[in-house]
Order: sequence, then structure tokens, then C-alpha cells
Amino acid sequence: MGVRKRNSADLMKQERKSVAFAKLTNVPSSPRKMRLVADMIRGKEVFRALGMLQFSNKEAAARLSKALRSAVANWEEKNEKKAESGELYVSTIFVNPAPMLKRLRTAPQGRGYRIRKRANHVTIVVDTINNNNNHEA
Repeated sequence: MGVRKRNSADLMKQERKSVAFAKLTNVPSSPRKMRLVADMIRGKEVFRALGMLQFSNKEAAARLSKALRSAVANWEEKNEKKAESGELYVSTIFVNPAPMLKRLRTAPQGRGYRIRKRANHVTIVVDTINNNNNHEA
């Protein structure tokens, strides 16, 4: 690895150390369904977002709630203090498609219909509201 590339990689590692995040990988639901719930909590204060997820009737809400609690716990571990209400917010959340399972369903007259079982990866980043003064709740 060249010097310039190594320096760049070291810089990226340092930046990543200060960010608290959680990842959900290979969640067996379509990215489209997960994005509906992710859009609901993007930019919200963490405890308000957890409340919204708790009372949502979507299946994806339970999975996102678990990931959000994990991100908050990661933030608490990095900063060595407890998260207080109104201090943290969901700064970034994105849903990427995971590899698809492709299956075949038998169909009439010797045909086969393709079934695509979709999955997704979710990344949640939490940050303090003080760091970004341009945040609106």
C-alpha cells in the first residue's frame, strides 16, 4: 500500500472511531418495505424514534428498533456516558439491497415462475444534536 493511500485509510479509521453506528445485515424483507420505516425515523431524536417504532405496526419496525438501541449503546460505550433524552438523534440511516435468493415455483403447462426472495442491509448512525447545529427535529 502506498503512503498516500495508507494516510487516507488512517484518516478514515480515525473518523470512524468517533461515529457511533449499528448495522443490520441480511434482513429477510424487501428493501422497499424497510425504507418506508427508515424514512419515518430519519433525523428524529432517538427516544422519539424508538417510540414511533414501538407503536408502528410494520414488521420492519421491530428490527430497526433493535438496531437503533444497539447504535445508542455503541455511542454510550464510545463516549463513556449515558444517553439523555434530547441529546442524540438519528443522523444517517440507509437501506441497501442484499443478495437475492432466487427460487423457482412450479407453474401450469411445464413452466416455472421465478421467485426473488429479497433481503437488505441497514446502517444507522447516531450523533449528538450539539455537533450539528443545523439539525431540525
